[in-house]
Amino acid sequence: MSANKTAPTAVDPREFIAAVPHPIRRTDAEVLLEMMEEVSGQPPTMWGPTIVGFGTYHYRYESGREGDAGAIGFSPRSTNLALYGLTIAPTAGPLLAKLGKHKRGASCLYVNKLADVDLEILTQLARDGYRYMMDVVHEPS
Repeated sequence: MSANKTAPTAVDPREFIAAVPHPIRRTDAEVLLEMMEEVSGQPPTMWGPTIVGFGTYHYRYESGREGDAGAIGFSPRSTNLALYGLTIAPTAGPLLAKLGKHKRGASCLYVNKLADVDLEILTQLARDGYRYMMDVVHEPS
C-alpha cells in the first residue's frame, strides 16, 4: 500500500503563515493558529506543504489502509480558508446553521474570511471536532 501523501514536516507553521501573500488570509491564519492551539492544547504542526494541524489521530479503513492525520487544522489557500476536522462531530450540524457564510466539502469547511463567520461558533466547532476526533475516531496505534 502506498504511503500517505500528507505527513508531518519540520517546517515551522508560524514561518509558513508569515509567508502567506494575501494579507487577510495571513491575518486570519494567525487567528486560527492561536484558536486551534488553545482549543486542542496541542502545538501546531505542518502536514505537507500547506496544512497546519493540531493533534494527531490514527485511522484504519475497512480496506486495510491506515495512517495518521491531524485531528483539526486549516490551510490558508489563495481563494479561501480550508478548515479540517470541524464538521465531523455530531454537534456540527446545528452549529454550522449558525456559523455564517461558508461552504462544505466532503470533509472540509470553507470560509472566505473569518469576518464572514461567528468566531465563537467556529471555536465551538473546533473544540467539538477535536474532542470527537480524539475520543471517538482515534484508533490506538
